[in-house]
Amino acid sequence: MTGQSRIGRAGTPAELDAIGRCLSGAFFDDPVWGHWAFPATAARAAGLPQLLRFWAEAAIGRPWVRVTDEIEAAAVWIPPGVAELTDRQEIQFEELVDQLFGDRAGELNELFSQFDAHHPSDEPHYYLSLWGTHRDHTGQGVGTALLKECLAQIDAEGMPAYLESTNPANLPRYEALGFRPRSEFGPPGGPVITTMWRAAR
Repeated sequence: MTGQSRIGRAGTPAELDAIGRCLSGAFFDDPVWGHWAFPATAARAAGLPQLLRFWAEAAIGRPWVRVTDEIEAAAVWIPPGVAELTDRQEIQFEELVDQLFGDRAGELNELFSQFDAHHPSDEPHYYLSLWGTHRDHTGQGVGTALLKECLAQIDAEGMPAYLESTNPANLPRYEALGFRPRSEFGPPGGPVITTMWRAAR
């Protein structure tokens, strides 16, 4: 990912807190990771940054955690053939889920199992785990510009891309970028999550 005109760069471990704040602001009112996972606003404010920071930290060693210069927007990608979590991180994640959700940890783990079951395994692809714009910078196009830049690199490699949209408001945005709905799932009685696929170009 080089080029003088690029707006994105690889995030660094020193920026994980800022990346977590950016993403947690973007997902604060998300139907799944906001309201369903953390119904109480105070618990959401405390727990959501920890959850999203964990996922960003798990991926930060690769150059596919992309951020804008001042972390106005961030995109966490998992490259083809790379596990989202190592064995050690899987154990740490189980502990974090227990810590954050207590009696509801089983519900969250059941949902994570659904994510795994719906994730395509028949074709190598880039996986967009998280994408968000800091709440102070929404509506300026910076998040979309960052994602377009990432997709241009993925297109240059001739690879497809996959994501799960936890907010129906984002479906038109993803469709405008070439993603197409693939399947739906979600927690019982909860919000619908739409998986989306973008074919190689």
